[in-house]
Amino acid sequence: MIKLKKILFPTDFSETSEEAARYAISFAREFKAKAYVLHVVSEKIFTEGYNLPRVISRESLEKEMADEARKRLKTVVRSEDAEGLDWEPVIRQGEPFLEIIRFAKEEDIDLIVIGTHGRSGFEHIIFGSTAEKVVRKAPCPVLSVQSEQREFVMP
Repeated sequence: MIKLKKILFPTDFSETSEEAARYAISFAREFKAKAYVLHVVSEKIFTEGYNLPRVISRESLEKEMADEARKRLKTVVRSEDAEGLDWEPVIRQGEPFLEIIRFAKEEDIDLIVIGTHGRSGFEHIIFGSTAEKVVRKAPCPVLSVQSEQREFVMP
């Protein structure tokens, strides 16, 4: 019998992450598990989507990104989904896949639910795939969720 006590849902606030959130919340409810909603602030990540000033010091940028992420994390689990759900927002700084793996090990996570953007070709070579790295290195099973809008294109 599979027992899930702790579920980790890393988010980058994308549409794909929203899809994955539905799975993470559903599993957390079904198994009465605690859900951790993790966002990793990384200076390498392009800051589009954050409401930040244009000119800013590195320290200020990291603080502003963390503050903005903290606000956005509160909205990841909608109020109607939050009722009766044991969940905790978490912010880390660093390389996203490393921080996801580190958190999973520290908290003895049973399942990671992560959205994947499905990049391919040049974009995949340049950006890599956080989800792919998490799948390869995770200390627990990983459910990778693609956006329903994504269509498979035969290579």
